[in-house]
Amino acid sequence: MAEFTLPKNSKVGVGKTVKAPAGAAKVKNFKVYRWSPDDDKNPTLDTFEIDLNDCGPMVLDALIKIKNEIDATVTFRRSCREGICGSCAMNIDGTNTLACLKPIEDVKGDVKVYPLPHMPVVKDLVPDLSQAYAQLASIEPWLKTVTQPPPDSERLQSPDDRAKLDGLWECILCFCCTTSCPSYWWNGDRYLGPAVLLQAYRWLADSRDEGKGERLDALEDPFRLYRCHTIMNCTKTCPKGLNPAKAIAEIKKMMVERQG
Repeated sequence: MAEFTLPKNSKVGVGKTVKAPAGAAKVKNFKVYRWSPDDDKNPTLDTFEIDLNDCGPMVLDALIKIKNEIDATVTFRRSCREGICGSCAMNIDGTNTLACLKPIEDVKGDVKVYPLPHMPVVKDLVPDLSQAYAQLASIEPWLKTVTQPPPDSERLQSPDDRAKLDGLWECILCFCCTTSCPSYWWNGDRYLGPAVLLQAYRWLADSRDEGKGERLDALEDPFRLYRCHTIMNCTKTCPKGLNPAKAIAEIKKMMVERQG
């Protein structure tokens, strides 16, 4: 689990409270992190009372209801609503997850919603992922080959080799794992973090890729790979049930094997 922590010298104040309509029978409080670069103010937690009898079952349903019906200035990312795109990653009830997959009923008491921790905030629940995307680009996440492809077919792969990619290709780059990692909090400018390293292993494990040597060379660095201390927060928080810690361990194993 990754508890949301604030930047140094920053406080979250008490914001406004919006009451549920009269006669609401099943009320739940949603405490939503609010901050705008246009305001010279500390962040606040605004409270929205939502009638669950008039709302969908997921936290994202409540956020959409808040934005559409109560306060149009509440800002967050969302797209597919099916746990595929990763856009609505945020910290809910102290854990990084996808708002579209988080049932409201799983949260006891008030639902506290923050942006992903230890990332610069663009506004409200929107983190700035520029650094994470730049790190993703740095590992060149595409098939690298030297030989020409077969003239009349695709580059083929055995079923066993294809199976090695399971648990890797499913990553949706929501960065829930990366932002739950203390090593990334401390060294995010140099450590690639679990999401990007899982993506790196996805190509290292691909039997069709011919850039294994240069990929490993690029990761041979005291920080890019080796800041992982196997804390396992990444694996615990992944909303897709993947295991970035295992992928990182496999890269380290490859490093040892090629030196031996």
